[in-house]
Amino acid sequence: MFRMVLKLVAGAAVLAAASAAMAQQRATVPQAPATMSQPAIAAAPPASAPVQAPAAAVAPAVTDAAAAPPEREGRLLKAAAVELREFSPWSMFMSADVVVKAVMIGLAFASLVTWTIFIAKMIELSVVQRNLRAALGKIADARSLAEAQFALGSKGSVLFSLLAAAMREARMSAGISSDTGIKERAVSSFGEIVRAEARRIRLGMGLLATIGATSPFVGLFGTVWGIMNSFIGISKSQTTNLAVVAPGIAEALLATAIGLVAAIPAVIFYNHFARVTKGYMEQVGRASGAAGRLLSRDLDRTHVSSVSGSHSRAAAE
Repeated sequence: MFRMVLKLVAGAAVLAAASAAMAQQRATVPQAPATMSQPAIAAAPPASAPVQAPAAAVAPAVTDAAAAPPEREGRLLKAAAVELREFSPWSMFMSADVVVKAVMIGLAFASLVTWTIFIAKMIELSVVQRNLRAALGKIADARSLAEAQFALGSKGSVLFSLLAAAMREARMSAGISSDTGIKERAVSSFGEIVRAEARRIRLGMGLLATIGATSPFVGLFGTVWGIMNSFIGISKSQTTNLAVVAPGIAEALLATAIGLVAAIPAVIFYNHFARVTKGYMEQVGRASGAAGRLLSRDLDRTHVSSVSGSHSRAAAE
């Protein structure tokens, strides 16, 4: 019995050892791939050695990317230059608001009127000054109104009108012994002719003064309107970026620039013509004095001839 018990205990121990070995094998079977993967991972570097070549090739790409910003900046600068070339006064005018565009057109028309008046007045003043100067030279040696009219010839200057008015007054005052009244009436006629000539020669200068005084304010109105539209655009776009407001402000400032272009020449031309006109009116005053002197000589000759005639009749009697 004792031997049988030993055999049973030995068999149970063998079975327990066998079951433990089997359990250990089952526990180690799932870990076999993990252990197998470790050599694979360890062996991976030789297989991935060729992969390092693309990694080396990535380095130039990185350097290219690092070098890309200057090139990108160059392209941006070129694009900005193109935009600046396109941002010309004509493009700003075409993209401006209707009111600002109307202001610009009006100011451009005012500038055209200014230069037209300048050219016309320069020609007119040079012609009348030359004609009056020549007419005064022709009658310098004349002794009577008739002789002065004959020397003057055609109606080329205001002096002819003054001589004609003096002769008309002398003819209409025939038989009147008061020389003072004749001279006063002649001087009144001369004054009307001189004032009419002054109005004629100053024609257009009032328009120059108006353009010179109002053009800056008209341009300022266009500027205010354009800036107002720019701020309205900022409020609508919900951004304070300068690129949003810059075009409108540039268009508004263009209106101010055109206003100054129209106003500055108008003021300069007005001051120039004021000086030239003053000199011409001094010549007209000289012509009026020359006509008055000739009329006075004719009146004195008439009295002398009448006195000599009365003396000759008295001697004959």
